[in-house]
Amino acid sequence: MAGESVAAKRRVATRSERLEARVSCDQKALFQRAADLQGRTLTDFIIASVHEAAVRALDELQTVKLAAAESRAFAEALLNPREPSCRLRAAAQRYVGLVPLLGSGER
Repeated sequence: MAGESVAAKRRVATRSERLEARVSCDQKALFQRAADLQGRTLTDFIIASVHEAAVRALDELQTVKLAAAESRAFAEALLNPREPSCRLRAAAQRYVGLVPLLGSGER
């Protein structure tokens, strides 16, 4: 088990891609100071910071956040859906006629 985690760490630590960025002198000094305070190299600090920011951005953009009233309305709609309208029923019938049933074995 311990050998697996070492191998997994090696796969994660393998860095084959390169990124470059131009920054101001002040920005580089700021980044370097923060890295020094954390006991990291500048590269490790930047990679960790960018990784954390990317994960946070994706999480925020991929998560639907609802207020309490919106959450209740959503749950209510799921638990007690409205009856389909005539237009929706007609569209569903057209769809079924155009799209072969999945898994029916007919081709």
